[in-house]
Amino acid sequence: MSDWLHNLPVLLMALVVFGLTYLVAAAIHAVVAVLAVGERARSFKAVSPGMLPPLGIIFGLFVAFTAAQVWNDTERANGAVNREASALRSVVILAASFPGEPEVRLRALIRRYIEEAATQEWPMMARHTATLGINPRALGEALQLTLALGPSNLGQQTAQREITTALESALDARCQRILTSRSEVNLVKWACLVLQAVCALLAIAIVHSDNRLASTIAMGTFATGVAASVLLILAHDRPFLGEISVGPQPLLQIIPEVNTAPQPSEQSRSPPAVMPQADIAPQSSEPPARTSNKPPRRRGR
Repeated sequence: MSDWLHNLPVLLMALVVFGLTYLVAAAIHAVVAVLAVGERARSFKAVSPGMLPPLGIIFGLFVAFTAAQVWNDTERANGAVNREASALRSVVILAASFPGEPEVRLRALIRRYIEEAATQEWPMMARHTATLGINPRALGEALQLTLALGPSNLGQQTAQREITTALESALDARCQRILTSRSEVNLVKWACLVLQAVCALLAIAIVHSDNRLASTIAMGTFATGVAASVLLILAHDRPFLGEISVGPQPLLQIIPEVNTAPQPSEQSRSPPAVMPQADIAPQSSEPPARTSNKPPRRRGR
């Protein structure tokens, strides 16, 4: 399928797909109606209607297998982009463990990588020209910078290890994203799907050749199902191309957080608090009176 068809909005794509399907069905109906005269009409009538269910079942299996591949590719693309965004956000958060120039450089490299991915890699993935040979320099420089850091405490050692793991995870997710962008329904599958639909429409037209109204209704109903199936597959065929394709929004959501300048930790210098002193009774300079332990004298009567 050409890129112009995938780039169409879903509404215009539906008009093109349904229009072509109805046009093919009308052409088959007209050809069979012209040929169904005389001896050929009796031959067409002898065709058993029992062949219609197997043709419909085979077409349904073709659609199911093709749609399963398309949805699996879309799910893989979404998972790769989300995993990449999550890893980059972890790097931005953990970069605060190295305040100063290392944190600023890590944030700048992550921002540059996201901008290059959104403006350069995404159009290339849509055109099937993105390859693993393209080296993400910003991410490579961020990994080299992280490995060159000299942690001064246990917390920074843990942060350095986690940042390295997150950067490696982002690189792996990027590889999966590029590989998934090259997947699509190949020409052989499209040809088999279209051929099976044409065979089913032709069989319906031959079986109902003696009744044009019944043939029109049956062929119109089946053609609608064929068009809906083709539209469903076509709209999700290319994971990174089209109106409902996978976009770089999860990566772009990290940009505001990356652009936030790291705030230096300023400790407020408040005067030392004065402890309230308890009231102390003034001490007398006179020595305390001595108390006698002798019992009092009894006076005589």
